[in-house]
Amino acid sequence: MKIAISTSSFASIDRTPLELLKVNGLQVVSNPFGRKMNEEESINHLQGVDGLLAGLEPLNATVFKKCPQLKAITRVGIGMENVDLDAAKKAGIKVSNTPDGPSDSVAEMTLAAALVLSRSILPANAALHQKQWSKIIGKGLKNTKVLVLGYGRIGQKVAELFHAFGAKIMVCDPIIQQASLNSNFQLVGLKEGLSNAEIVTLHTGGNQPILKSLEFESMREGVILMNSARGALIDEVALIEALESGKVSSAWLDVFPEEPYSGRLTEYEQVLLTPHMSTYSVQCRKDMETEAVNTLLRDLGV
Repeated sequence: MKIAISTSSFASIDRTPLELLKVNGLQVVSNPFGRKMNEEESINHLQGVDGLLAGLEPLNATVFKKCPQLKAITRVGIGMENVDLDAAKKAGIKVSNTPDGPSDSVAEMTLAAALVLSRSILPANAALHQKQWSKIIGKGLKNTKVLVLGYGRIGQKVAELFHAFGAKIMVCDPIIQQASLNSNFQLVGLKEGLSNAEIVTLHTGGNQPILKSLEFESMREGVILMNSARGALIDEVALIEALESGKVSSAWLDVFPEEPYSGRLTEYEQVLLTPHMSTYSVQCRKDMETEAVNTLLRDLGV
């Protein structure tokens, strides 16, 4: 049985997940590009393959039609937007993901970014590298109003970490009821949350913009915006306008509509940019990859 791996860094931290495949007698074909593959590359990569440990490459009806041997896909991560689930079902392909592994790692990264931005560490660091001794007074997190958009596994962990630092938590999620929240958290609608939040952090799914010009207009002056969820959730043109006007004082983005990213946001010093690496901690990668392998083996009946 043949297994393809399309994630670009599978088992680069710990070879245990890879050895688990090999000890079960599976032939393994790794990603030859070291990056996300396009549709044509994915089709070529999946020829004669029974199972796939998937990244963010397009997995659609065209791919499935040209790869008839494919029986199971496991996403190494949470998001499934790149997988056409209806087409997979019609093709008889089992599809799974690894929802638990990323929570702690992404939440830690979100908190780290919030501390960097709220304490003005970026400009202080830049000034000192220019040999300028410039002490900047930052806001910090205590008593800061934080809006958590999306209250799944990661959103819940993020809210808990911010709360531990003394932040005031607002949650916006249409499927959540106030009774299910920590009694210290407030359930709000999007407009109410945006108009009050000093930090907005995105942890929801979807491939359409949630934050467009109208939503940016609703935000309070000097808000900090953070996105580790999906690149398409923010209208980039509207964000740039908000950065230039000062409506958004600073931002952190770990996800982008097109990756690798080299767009206009690279020109703004107040924007912290990371290359989709929130899950790139040693423990998180090992946990996700091991879970993905075990799930794929189960779905293939190995």
